[in-house]
Amino acid sequence: MSLQNTIRALADPIRREILNLLRDGRLSAGEIAGRFPVTSASISRHLSVLREADLIRDTREGKYIYYELNVSVLEEVTLWIANLKGEETDGEAVCEK
Repeated sequence: MSLQNTIRALADPIRREILNLLRDGRLSAGEIAGRFPVTSASISRHLSVLREADLIRDTREGKYIYYELNVSVLEEVTLWIANLKGEETDGEAVCEK
């Protein structure tokens, strides 16, 4: 996983909305696709980009694939942004180089 892939994945508004949907719990690909006015193939590509960036994980159960957030990657991005802004975390300045 690279930060570049993560930033690229987060750049798209549909992918950000997919992440918002998954914040409330795992969903199947069909449940996700049903919430957008785009083709299932387009949603499938968005899910692939999110998975490649390690922002989501998938689990196959029978004929369904369920997606859920990978919170650890989101935490890494949040820490990187806090560091970039010069913010403090846990009472100490973030000084990662």
